[in-house]
Amino acid sequence: MRIEHVYWVVAFLLGAAGVLNLRHRRWAQAAFWLLLTPTFAFGDSILALAQAGQRLPEQAVGVGVIVLALLAAFGLRRRGNDEGESKPDEARVQASAERLGHRLFVPALLIPVITAALVLSAKYLVIDGFSILPKDQATLGALAVACAIALLAAMRVTQAGPATAIVEHRRLLDTIGWAAVLPMLLAALGGVFEATGVGAAVAHVVDAVIPTDSRLACLIAYAVGMALFTAIMGNAFAAFPVLTGGIALPLLVGRHGADAAALCSLGMLAGYCGTLLTPMAANFNLVPAALMELRDANGVIRMQVPTALALFVVNFILMYVLVFR
Repeated sequence: MRIEHVYWVVAFLLGAAGVLNLRHRRWAQAAFWLLLTPTFAFGDSILALAQAGQRLPEQAVGVGVIVLALLAAFGLRRRGNDEGESKPDEARVQASAERLGHRLFVPALLIPVITAALVLSAKYLVIDGFSILPKDQATLGALAVACAIALLAAMRVTQAGPATAIVEHRRLLDTIGWAAVLPMLLAALGGVFEATGVGAAVAHVVDAVIPTDSRLACLIAYAVGMALFTAIMGNAFAAFPVLTGGIALPLLVGRHGADAAALCSLGMLAGYCGTLLTPMAANFNLVPAALMELRDANGVIRMQVPTALALFVVNFILMYVLVFR
């Protein structure tokens, strides 16, 4: 498998959502998903042309991003159903849910279990020199395979066909709206921050404020910084390159000899604690509230506060014990 295959599947799903929206004259939703489709389908070709000095692909992508922002701000309506498409019969849906019971959770639980199993066994999944998972991005490939298996399991449990899966995919994607692409945008923003020297600026500020000779002080600065910066940005992927480049690598790894693998993995978990506490993580915290039609838009965040704080404390203790061994 090559990582491009995963992107092609994503492009197909986005394109299918766009076409279904076109059929029902939901013009803004159709335009949004169809604009994203070629970026996933032809991303490598666009990058190759840009590296060859062809500015048009880069400019076209830039214009597309602006149009996406305008559509998200003024055009999208966060609705799973619209004119021209009937709503599911609520009584039938309720009866189906009661009949299936807890088996409905099996497909969702398969995703993390299969992903972890594939990643841990990636080095053994090689046949005649051909790696089943992408060598450079095994985790993403494993996640894609797990999602495909979970989809098949969901179809088996519900006795639904592929067409139903595509229609429900469109409905869920439209309900989530622009927040579906928020993690990718924030991850890219983190890379932009690091490339423009924000990490170096953070390192300079930390060096001036805390006693950098103390590994405990540096560890507190990194863990707390990951959580706070994630809460501000809404995603740990945006905070990670800045805080890791500014604090973790030069101070904790370079000066105090911390184990980089343990430090970075636990640092990401500290950032996820911040994700639980912020409305900026719209796809995690606000969209579920909208899907469940909660009266309190911040109800999900309020319920997550004790878990986030307890997890952060335990995570910090693990960091201090493990990264300096």
